[in-house]
Amino acid sequence: MPKTKLKTVLLAATPNPEQIVSMGAKLCYSKADIAGLEKTAKSPEFIERLTQMGHLSPIEHASFSFGIEGVSRALLAQITRHRIASFSVQSQRYVNQSAKKGEFSYVIPPSIEALGQAAVHKFEEQMRTMQEWYDEWVAVLGNAGEKSNEDARFVLPNACETKMIVTMNARELLHFFALRCCNRAQWEIRELAWQMLALVMEKAPDLFGKAGPSCICGACSEGKMCCGRADEVRARHRKLMEGCGHE
Repeated sequence: MPKTKLKTVLLAATPNPEQIVSMGAKLCYSKADIAGLEKTAKSPEFIERLTQMGHLSPIEHASFSFGIEGVSRALLAQITRHRIASFSVQSQRYVNQSAKKGEFSYVIPPSIEALGQAAVHKFEEQMRTMQEWYDEWVAVLGNAGEKSNEDARFVLPNACETKMIVTMNARELLHFFALRCCNRAQWEIRELAWQMLALVMEKAPDLFGKAGPSCICGACSEGKMCCGRADEVRARHRKLMEGCGHE
């Protein structure tokens, strides 16, 4: 069974996302018609002022769709808590996970890999055992496609890989990054969040230039639960900005 690796791609995005955000915001305060607003150039200062005012509804006009693979079903349970989003997820009911179909792929936690090859081997053996359980139940249940898969999948682990397409608007992405780029977030969804942030920052640096946990621009909001590694987080964020050509 193959070990899998997280991969994220930006599939689609609102054209000129920062301009449409500026248009939406300026419409609220201007007598200009839509044709006049279309000539509005995006302004980093204007977008920053908008967020400082807390006038965030215009940011919802920009949306971004991501293709995500190499993630676990454990991550799926976390990301779907972000309800202002659209999800299309590979089904374990319609997609057979049996050895005859190529076996299921899985995610190995870094903490287990850090224990050494013996621990990794043990984990892989456990995955093979679960594969055997799954194949056995598919056969016992008649090997009848989704009718067998839907119950055989109950023995599959949280480590089992899934693939998904996720769409969020920019406002929800800012909320997502604030929570999931934080060092207190679980390692897998944190890495996903940073990959997503890198992709949208390149597309809309004015919208996402200060996106991330609270320590990016100020004090940590976690109180006594603070990780104490704000400098590390800021350095990673700064590297993303430099990669987009912004100092």
